[in-house]
Amino acid sequence: MTSMMIKTDKAYNPLDLAELVIMDRDWVFDRPADGELIAEVSGAWCNYKIWFNWQEDSGGLTLCCALDSKVTRQTQPRVHSLLALVNEKLWLGHFDLTAADGTVTFRHSLLLRDGAGTTAEHLRELLDIAVSESERFYPAFQSVVWGGKTPAEALEIALFETIAEA
Repeated sequence: MTSMMIKTDKAYNPLDLAELVIMDRDWVFDRPADGELIAEVSGAWCNYKIWFNWQEDSGGLTLCCALDSKVTRQTQPRVHSLLALVNEKLWLGHFDLTAADGTVTFRHSLLLRDGAGTTAEHLRELLDIAVSESERFYPAFQSVVWGGKTPAEALEIALFETIAEA
């Protein structure tokens, strides 16, 4: 798909462009409302639920990528500590913990008002970042929730890089 931007005199909805990007990737998706797009993608660790939310009145477009894992009440304080450590390592977006259901979610918002728009390439890059950061830190969250690791130990596990092949 080329770097295209959908912008007309009528009401601009960047979800129309996001839908084209997601269709191009052959991801399963739904548009349950005019301001919402939900998709699912398989990663190396789990399935990720992706959703875009467009708030026309404020010009805000939010991209979320939820990890398919629930945080237990007992591990929430350690996960909050891990969130602070993980968010220091991000250059774009942030992770948070949804209090209602214990889901860890990567979030990033764009302000697209007063004539500002976005491109297919921009949305592709944002999706790539959301999924790659979720993939990168998923082991850390799992290590705290199910492995009993401290936040520092879990972050070290997630950031461990192999230097050479055996």
